[in-house]
Amino acid sequence: MIETTIGVVLRTRLLTETSLIVHWLTPALGRLATVAKGARRPKSPFRGKLDLFYLADFSFSRSRRSELHTLREVSLRETHRALRQDLTYLRQASYCAALIEQSTETETPLSAIFAMMAGLLQHLPAHPPQPQTIFAFEFKLLTELGLNPDQQQNNLNPGTRQLLKALAGMDWPVLSRLKLSDAQVAELRQFLESFLIYHLGRIPRGRDATLGSDS
Repeated sequence: MIETTIGVVLRTRLLTETSLIVHWLTPALGRLATVAKGARRPKSPFRGKLDLFYLADFSFSRSRRSELHTLREVSLRETHRALRQDLTYLRQASYCAALIEQSTETETPLSAIFAMMAGLLQHLPAHPPQPQTIFAFEFKLLTELGLNPDQQQNNLNPGTRQLLKALAGMDWPVLSRLKLSDAQVAELRQFLESFLIYHLGRIPRGRDATLGSDS
């Protein structure tokens, strides 16, 4: 049976010299993987349609034996070209994509998380790279997963605690106008890192780079 949905490309990798595995984030079907047979051939109908963070309508045939399905057609909606104008945008988007992959199950509905990621991809190139973008995404994702940190049972100072509460409810354009002190950035950075490690076991590579440090 052929199914159709909308999705964002989270990751691609080579399967053979001519074919790709494409990992998607969709609202109703969650994360799923498809094989794009012959995608690397010059005359492939997939040519130019499958790249990191592309948004597209696509159809696939579901496999009965594995979680790797066969991609049939792709109709591009958005390439998010502006993300490629600054390496920091790509780092932030890639970190958030990796965090989603690490913290969610495959083929489970993720409509709210899909909306978060789609909103993030639109937001990033419209504003200078900021640490609160990452903090907000981490906190929103944790909340959506039912892992909302208890803001009354932590050692954050009152001002940072209020800021954390604000991050959960603000939309992306409002978040970009927040002014965080160096102390608040350091405190939120450590608090969320510890919380993520406690619940997920580890943090995807690249978090330091997204926050302005390669250490």
